[in-house]
Amino acid sequence: MTDDFFMRAALAEAQKAYQAGEVPIGAVIVRDGAIYATGHNLRETGHDPTAHAEIVAIRNAATRLGHWRLSGMTLYVTIEPCPMCAGALVNARIARLVFGAADPKAGAVISLMDLVRDKRLNHRMEVTAGVLTEECADLMCHFFRMRRGEQA
Repeated sequence: MTDDFFMRAALAEAQKAYQAGEVPIGAVIVRDGAIYATGHNLRETGHDPTAHAEIVAIRNAATRLGHWRLSGMTLYVTIEPCPMCAGALVNARIARLVFGAADPKAGAVISLMDLVRDKRLNHRMEVTAGVLTEECADLMCHFFRMRRGEQA
């Protein structure tokens, strides 16, 4: 399986968020070459400001594993993680992060800071950016155009 394959799975999760009226961000966690857990934004649905796609996927993986340490796992997410999510990835001990489009307003991996590889923290991870960037960015752009009442 390739990064593109797993990012397409994250895009499918983002579509679930889109259909629910949530900001369309999706995430999947991969363990041993297979999808282990998934998540998509649920902030509006759950009235929970922490229910970002990454956090939902991390919670699902930790529950399934029966432990909070997600060592050796890779998280794929359609948009660059924010500071909260980047911090959660560090604390969960995710080994690798793969994301689609950068988030110049809130990204905490390449845009505003690099929280997941900060040498001052007790854990760092490998990062691959820009996987299926256009598809990931287009879904977000379409969502916000529709929300503003603009034609797609």
